[in-house]
Amino acid sequence: MALNANREIQRLRQAEDSWADAITGFAGTTRFVRIHLLWFGLWIAVNLGLVGVAHEFDRYPFGLLTLVVSLEAIFLSTFVMISQNRQARAAEIRSELDYQTNVMAEREIDIVMRALHRMAEAQGIGVDDLIVDLQALRRPETSDSP
Repeated sequence: MALNANREIQRLRQAEDSWADAITGFAGTTRFVRIHLLWFGLWIAVNLGLVGVAHEFDRYPFGLLTLVVSLEAIFLSTFVMISQNRQARAAEIRSELDYQTNVMAEREIDIVMRALHRMAEAQGIGVDDLIVDLQALRRPETSDSP
């Protein structure tokens, strides 16, 4: 029975993978960049006293902002790695399915070729030169050049 790669990948997918894909998908957008530009701009403006000294909560050199951004970077990189690992597993499943399909197709072609050879022999048609050409295609080329 043929394996449906997409169904198998979906079966192996966990809730964490969905979260990681959603977060990674959002983090890779210009909307994410715009939100961060606005957020950082407001944070810096507030803490430079541009909206009033009473509102400052993280004075220059913005230690709290640095901490928040570092934590965000740690979590974002983790989500990206989770998403990449899932994509690698999906690629392995697809690769295995491709290999199985290629092996099956090669077997089927071999059966068809033998049937054609038998029919050609029954009709008295010479195909020996074609068989030699086919066998040459199947042999890996060895070359003396580097």
